[in-house]
Amino acid sequence: MSTTAELLKGAAELFPDEVVTSAHVRHFELPAGAGRFALITLDNGFDHTKPTTFGPQSLANLNTAIDQVEKEAAEGSIVGVGLTGKPFIFAVGADLKGVELLKRHEDALAIGKGGHDVFKRLSALAVPTFAYYNGAAMGGGVEAGLHCTYRTVSKALPAFSLPEVFLGLVPGWGGCTILPNLIGAEKAVSVIIENSLNQNRQLKGKQVFELGIADAIFEGADFLEQSLIWTASVLNGSVTVERPEIDRGEGWDQAVAKGRFVADSKVHGAAPAAYRALDIIAASKDGDLQAGFDAEDQALADLIMGGELRSGIYAFNLVQKRAKRPAGAPDKSLARPVTKVGVVGAGLMASQLALLFLRRLEVPVVLTDIDQERVDKGVGYVHAEIEKLLGKGRINQDKANRLKGLVSGVLDKAEGFADADFIIEAVFEEMSVKQKVFAEVEAVAPAHAILATNTSSLSVSEMASKLQHPERVVGFHFFNPVAILPLLEIVRGEQTDDASLATAFGVAKKLKKTAVLTKDAPAFVVNRILTRFMGEIQNVIDEGTSVETAEKAIEPLGLPMSPLVLLELVGPAIGLHVSETLNRAFPERFTVSPNLAAVVKAGKRGFYVYSAENDFKPELDPEVAALLEQGDVVLTEEQVRDRVLDAVAQEIGLMLEEGVVAEAQDIDLCLITGAGWPFHLGGITPYLDREGVSQRVNGKPFLAQGVASVPA
Repeated sequence: MSTTAELLKGAAELFPDEVVTSAHVRHFELPAGAGRFALITLDNGFDHTKPTTFGPQSLANLNTAIDQVEKEAAEGSIVGVGLTGKPFIFAVGADLKGVELLKRHEDALAIGKGGHDVFKRLSALAVPTFAYYNGAAMGGGVEAGLHCTYRTVSKALPAFSLPEVFLGLVPGWGGCTILPNLIGAEKAVSVIIENSLNQNRQLKGKQVFELGIADAIFEGADFLEQSLIWTASVLNGSVTVERPEIDRGEGWDQAVAKGRFVADSKVHGAAPAAYRALDIIAASKDGDLQAGFDAEDQALADLIMGGELRSGIYAFNLVQKRAKRPAGAPDKSLARPVTKVGVVGAGLMASQLALLFLRRLEVPVVLTDIDQERVDKGVGYVHAEIEKLLGKGRINQDKANRLKGLVSGVLDKAEGFADADFIIEAVFEEMSVKQKVFAEVEAVAPAHAILATNTSSLSVSEMASKLQHPERVVGFHFFNPVAILPLLEIVRGEQTDDASLATAFGVAKKLKKTAVLTKDAPAFVVNRILTRFMGEIQNVIDEGTSVETAEKAIEPLGLPMSPLVLLELVGPAIGLHVSETLNRAFPERFTVSPNLAAVVKAGKRGFYVYSAENDFKPELDPEVAALLEQGDVVLTEEQVRDRVLDAVAQEIGLMLEEGVVAEAQDIDLCLITGAGWPFHLGGITPYLDREGVSQRVNGKPFLAQGVASVPA
């Protein structure tokens, strides 16, 4: 049987590039004569921009620190042990770079066991242990604290979570077992399953305390000092920590059942992590921690060797790393300053854009439209949204007044745009309309101003072709809702120069958007893939397959919503318009569905109706059913799925050949951040590779072995 030290030494050899976390032990006398105390501080030697993680060598360092305090506790020279982190960071969990390198099940099992063996020692010491969550705590960082006897949390703590299920893992160093036994199954399921599957929602310090994860909460400024005063009070008996009784009966079972319902609604059984976590929570009902830890080890090892986790880590790296260094972006030194923004249009999309520019850039923003009523409505929308932010306490009165003062609306473009540096149009999606708008804007805008278009599918080059200076036109395509979806497709027209493009990327960064450079090809990235995807669904319906079968066929992908619900969100008319645009460009692959055209002509908002009697679940609208004209070719769910995935794989292959984006990674980044495709798919290309679709359609996978899969 290997010792913990041997396990960790073996794991460390597999991971030579670990950013190692040290565990410093220092001693001092607690206030009020409570006795001599040992404090372990986790620190990787970098500032808060490089958070502390636990790789094998880091765990070994913590293990060595525990050796020391265990000896001191046993001989009675200390009264307690504390665990805290460097400024702003407690610890953010296992080092995923190390997990990516693992190739064998037994190595993955060693990582799980190694973490458990070290953390368990914190709860087995002869003196009480205290975790002081002073800053960001995630995954294994949270779990290290859970193994302590008591916990305090800083009010200033910005992010606290068990994000493992989001990535395709389970909280495997005690989280699935200890947390429900500490705060009850219902709250634990909320933290482990619901928050993870809601785009990795984070908790703040106050919520950590209210959930009962922490026993006390203190201000950030003197957090450690206050925590130590509280620790002294606990040790000398003047403060008694009381925790509520846990419901180990029906309430526990109901919480697990609710978790399964949430998992089904989010991933439709397509990703195993949530279900493995729920199995462990269910089995932890009797409070047998060791059995829970053993189950966590097995689940971790199985999931580490599975495709979903590798896709999850790949997706995480895309969003955290690639998104910060967009492929193909010009040198940022070429970017020009933007001190005033113009928005052409004052409809809903234009107003959302105005609000975003205003909040992020905090420069004057001016809207124009064809009549005063529309202009007033647009400015009114922005003012109302600022009032909402004020009402929620997100901004103070001074900031609200300043922002309101920066937004204005005028009818005369010359008056509004004469000193604007960046002007974006969000008018009707019609080439002649957009060309006319740009001609009017170019006539009055300064020579250096960037002219940006929010077009979703039209040619940026054609839009700029009649201008005197087409080199300053750039595609700047946002996704709806603008405030929520991070993606911004930045489109380089044939004439767009580097300075204009660099300025566009600079603005995108200030807007806190994930910018991806795309070639000026029809519908760019997301809309082209989604239109091909939706088009194939529409084709099988038109040919004779039932709407229900066509929709159910896609469920195993675990997408955020079904294709026809997505169509409803986008709007059937917009869906039809984009399919017509792509049909003109690629008639051999993109069809225009006569049934969709009939739905749009009838003024229907979608294929479904919703009623209270049916719990607001989608039901095929009888009026739409009456409009449908179908053939007699009926496919099974599997046949539909193959057709749709083959079409998507073919389209992505062609897009990469055309150079629409630099690499397959950019396609995935676009689908994750612009269409909400799940992390456990890694966007789409790892899934197509894993299911053998890429090979079947294009004769080769999109990604090299080990990029989003277990290394060879």
